[in-house]
Amino acid sequence: MTSTAPESEWKRLDRRTVTVTALRMMGVAVVAGVPIGIGVGRALAPGPAVAIVVSAGVVLTLVAAGVDHLRWRRTRYRVLPERFELRQGIVVRKRRSLNRDRIRTVDITASVLLRLFGLAHVKIGTGEQAEDNESSLSLNPISRADAEWLRRELLDRAALREPEPGQDGVLSTLHLPWVRYAPVSFVTPALGAAAFGVVLQVAEWFGLQSDVVSWVLDLLSELSLIAVVLVLVAIGILVGAIGAVALFVEMWWQYRLEREPGGTLRVRRGLLTTRSISVEERRLRGVELVEPLGNRLLGAARLDAVATGLAQREQDKKAAHNTLQPAAPREHADRVAAAVLREPVSPTAVARLRPHPRAARGRRVRWALAAVAAVLTPLVVVGLTVTPVLLHVAWVGAVVLVPVAVALALDAYRNLGHGLTDGYLVFRHGTVRRGTVALQRSGVIGWAVRQSFFQRRRGLLTLTATTAAGSQAYSAHDVDESEGLAFAEEAVPGLLTPFLERVD
Repeated sequence: MTSTAPESEWKRLDRRTVTVTALRMMGVAVVAGVPIGIGVGRALAPGPAVAIVVSAGVVLTLVAAGVDHLRWRRTRYRVLPERFELRQGIVVRKRRSLNRDRIRTVDITASVLLRLFGLAHVKIGTGEQAEDNESSLSLNPISRADAEWLRRELLDRAALREPEPGQDGVLSTLHLPWVRYAPVSFVTPALGAAAFGVVLQVAEWFGLQSDVVSWVLDLLSELSLIAVVLVLVAIGILVGAIGAVALFVEMWWQYRLEREPGGTLRVRRGLLTTRSISVEERRLRGVELVEPLGNRLLGAARLDAVATGLAQREQDKKAAHNTLQPAAPREHADRVAAAVLREPVSPTAVARLRPHPRAARGRRVRWALAAVAAVLTPLVVVGLTVTPVLLHVAWVGAVVLVPVAVALALDAYRNLGHGLTDGYLVFRHGTVRRGTVALQRSGVIGWAVRQSFFQRRRGLLTLTATTAAGSQAYSAHDVDESEGLAFAEEAVPGLLTPFLERVD
């Protein structure tokens, strides 16, 4: 559906924003009012406590609705042939304008409440990696029809480009078997630990925390300490696995990656909160194949976009903001990468990676052992000075941690590699999180060569390709000094030449 309003006409946010804000604040009042009411009820009679909490909730809802009504009255936006303009502000009036040629992203998000009203939150960005909000504008909320119209109007530059050869349409959709990769992520133990904390917190609200702890101890009283720990860990992992699966389904339900005729890659996903993220192909500088340890053991990987405008700060705040493909079989991820890059075969699969010197292996083993020593040394010191029990904890920890650390260090060395294809340079490193990035050689704008004192002794260096896309820097760690410089010169001829001295 397209908007019937003229381009030059100022438009408002959807007036139902006041109702949405009131309902949202009522939910906040209920969630916050339960523990507060319980706490107040301990000091006062139940009747006055309920009256205080309900009155505070009503006042909070009315104030929020009133402020949002003022925001609705003071917010206007319009689309002109050359720019997008927004007027907003209650106390301080602001008028902001973005040149349409600089607009790179139009992301659409709709929570459950917004979806019930047919509304959406639209964020329009220029792709600049600034630390403030001057590079993006937010419309929250507008109708879903207006959101789609804005996305097409601001991003559709098909008439300005020659059509590129390649596949348009759907590139990837969700397959339910991919859910099996969710429990092997690091989210599982985090959710399991959080579940125990939530149970204890809720019990404390009702004054039952000590009773819950006593009930658990009585239930497990016949087990040994080791058995109790194993049972609690198993329960935590089970709860965390269920939570990880639920989180995956909420984030990636109805996932769909497609290429639109105007040259835009669009990712749509979400069960409760729907999201639509658009990436212009002309901003794409490559892809990164990410293989966390659990997924890698099962032969799975996810695919991230390396594109200008996906600022690192946004990636930190929102997981999967730049993800094109969730965890899926490695072969499928490679096929999607090839389709996204319009290549017959993905550079992450076809590139022959050169191994790094053995000195790089020694550095990783030493780092791993140093990390174990940093963990165990305080236990040894306290054990020698305070309680000998910690000495037993230290040697048991050494027996467990040293082999694990060495194994991870050797795996990290095996994962080191760098290579070239006709159009891309490829870097790989990591063990807990192995990443293989394919970066367009034309997208490299500089080289950074770093060499520590210990690297100089071993004839190694870290070679970093700088770019305006993604994290802005991608490194080949601990490469041979001569080979690394020659690789940089071969990858982007002429860029490093003035700083090289050739030795026969």
